[in-house]
Amino acid sequence: MNLIDTHAHIYAADFKTDQRETLRRAQEEGVTKILMPNIDHTSIDAMLETEAQNPDLCLAMMGLHPCSVKKDFHQELYRIEDWLNKRKFIGIGETGIDLYWDKTFLAQQQEALQVQVDWAIKFKLPLILHTRDSFSETYKIIARNQHENLTGIFHCFSGTAEEAQKAIDLNFYLGIGGVATFKNGGLDKILPEIPLERLVLETDCPYLAPVPHRGKRNEPAYVKLVAEKVAQLKNISVDELAEITTANAQKLFGLQA
Repeated sequence: MNLIDTHAHIYAADFKTDQRETLRRAQEEGVTKILMPNIDHTSIDAMLETEAQNPDLCLAMMGLHPCSVKKDFHQELYRIEDWLNKRKFIGIGETGIDLYWDKTFLAQQQEALQVQVDWAIKFKLPLILHTRDSFSETYKIIARNQHENLTGIFHCFSGTAEEAQKAIDLNFYLGIGGVATFKNGGLDKILPEIPLERLVLETDCPYLAPVPHRGKRNEPAYVKLVAEKVAQLKNISVDELAEITTANAQKLFGLQA
């Protein structure tokens, strides 16, 4: 089985003592690529070091997380742009809007997202969108920037069937993670309606561990548990589900089969 974890913070401090073993477990479960979204300037060194030590497995993106958008966000964006001009990354992100914790910097988050949308178009890279309590606000910005080069993932998607279709209509994919395994996550009702060709798998580790590990540290190996649950909901074999979602990720990120 060939699985791709399209969203993993495997460089986080949570894995400092056992990152090597964690990556080995992932490979044993069939994970062939782990895609790493950035957070802000403080996470870049650890992320790039993880990539350098595991060049065939871990691939870096570059972006500014909405929860890191504060008063100094322009300075953060300058640093991100400098990296984008310096070397190749596989995606822009993660970016987006987060209204769960704090609405203070909504205007700044919207501006930071627009800047990163422009980069995604300019560099022809997939855009990874964080939309916690903010699907509508994020969607409006993406919708008004429609472009042949603009695609990506609505990461950690847990919205309605209508929102799923809106994202798909914008030429985006839906990132499905541990929430699919939650009893009251809601995805059991909408996943049967979403075309397989628009789904990719993710963990968002160390967060959002799937059942039966819910509440504990998540890791890329657990993407297989997500695959098994989604396959069950789609009424297909896990091998078929893995084959299709992996092909989707390869197509989106320009990865070799």
